[in-house]
Amino acid sequence: MKTTLFMHLSLALVFLFSRSLVIAAAFSLFVGIFVVLAQRKSESKRSSEIQSACPEIIDHLISGLQSGLSLNESLVGLSLRGPLATLPYFEDFREDVYRTGDFMGALERVKSHLGEPSTDQVIEALLISKTLGGAELINILRLLSNFIREDLTLRREILVKQNWIKNSAHLSAGAPWILLLLLSTQPATAASFSTTSGIAVLISGLIMTCVAYLWMNKLGQLPKPSRVFSGKL
Repeated sequence: MKTTLFMHLSLALVFLFSRSLVIAAAFSLFVGIFVVLAQRKSESKRSSEIQSACPEIIDHLISGLQSGLSLNESLVGLSLRGPLATLPYFEDFREDVYRTGDFMGALERVKSHLGEPSTDQVIEALLISKTLGGAELINILRLLSNFIREDLTLRREILVKQNWIKNSAHLSAGAPWILLLLLSTQPATAASFSTTSGIAVLISGLIMTCVAYLWMNKLGQLPKPSRVFSGKL
């Protein structure tokens, strides 16, 4: 729905600006493709937010356990005062536990719903402690928290250094089309792109822009850690 809306809007605006339906259609496709790519990026942002929330989740669990709460109560508490990124998942966990009474099953389901390597490690530690006893659970959580924080810090440093690649990709993708939009105000330019060869140039340019943009983003993308405890390597 959002993609279609942006495509129609860009089609109308560019047509009003250039008076060329062919150029407007090319811009509409360009906008539609990049809206889809932006939506995929938002999914990556959701993943990053959940992974960044892991140290805070562990801090809440340690605080609850040290104050005398049971593991069940500490986890249910994450649905009320945990990180914003994971509140909906632990609200579902709380309802699942109250409805079924199956703590282990509910924990497995929330691990599946969160679907991140860092959360897998945290929940797997809780599952093991629930099965074998949790005398050392707080120490294990502290060690895990330190490990996750170091990993997140390292990833953030690498991402900051690689931002220039992504910025280059954005500039390289958008600059030729902004230039085309400015040139399309001239009737001769609009007429030349309305011919068969002009349409072929627009289609080729659109394809090459998308390929170059995806390639540049691929170069600047960090490999995602494997979910070892989910069995998906």
